Amino acid sequence: MPPPSRTSMTRVTAAVIEENGKVLIARRKKGDRCEGRWEFPGGKVERDESPEESLVRELLEELGIGVAVGKPLGAYPFQAGETAMELLVFQARIVKGGIVCHDHDEIRWASPGDLESFDLTDPDRSVVESLFPREGRRRR
Repeated sequence: MPPPSRTSMTRVTAAVIEENGKVLIARRKKGDRCEGRWEFPGGKVERDESPEESLVRELLEELGIGVAVGKPLGAYPFQAGETAMELLVFQARIVKGGIVCHDHDEIRWASPGDLESFDLTDPDRSVVESLFPREGRRRR
């Protein structure tokens, strides 16, 4: 069976927010489908919404922060059960607000070299492998 067309994929976004050489990651809280796993924050793109608009909305809802969305960093197709999905990753920077965990139970500023030590979701692990050179990461 051929892969689903791009239009039939559920699209989700993620932000790579870097400050002082560290990257923001968040852990999904208990009761969530991916509870206890770490991710780059973001969320589902709604109908009639651009990925960038989605990312701004999701980060405000999930973390209480306003962001400026920067350049796209990649698209990562993956499967979530029977659903074909695509993770759209963007650079972003915090422009207002302080982080408050609404959909996560913890956030961390992690150095790229430490990202592999976190139990990242599979698509987010693909992002780490793609965006951060191996020499900048440490295996544990």
